[in-house]
Amino acid sequence: MVDLASVAMTSEMELLDMRSKKRAAQAMRCLRFDTRFYTDAQTTGLNAESVWQQARQYCLPGCSWFQRADAVEADFRWLITVGVLRREVDGQGLTAKIRLTPLGRQLLEQSPGLPTQRAGIFERLQHNLRRLWPRQ
Repeated sequence: MVDLASVAMTSEMELLDMRSKKRAAQAMRCLRFDTRFYTDAQTTGLNAESVWQQARQYCLPGCSWFQRADAVEADFRWLITVGVLRREVDGQGLTAKIRLTPLGRQLLEQSPGLPTQRAGIFERLQHNLRRLWPRQ
């Protein structure tokens, strides 16, 4: 006999997983970080100040760069919210450095060029609205 509650729970979890991946991929397409940024975040960890100072290294061609390191940090926080990045932890607790999460690694493995894909105008609008008014 099939347990309908279990089937419903599984399909609901798959739906949530699919939505999370879609939202994270959208954020990666809409922000101005290139593939090298995500690779370095995975291998060495990065902080906002060093990323801000290395615009040539981490900015997508044709995109404007941040005015301040605080703006880089704001994008870090958004990528943490959608599940792409996490704060690095040392013996004292959380640090200013970020690293890629398993979800971020999975998205890059499935689609290595994801950060360089340009989002359309409607996708950017949806992303910015979601960022201004995130669901609680």
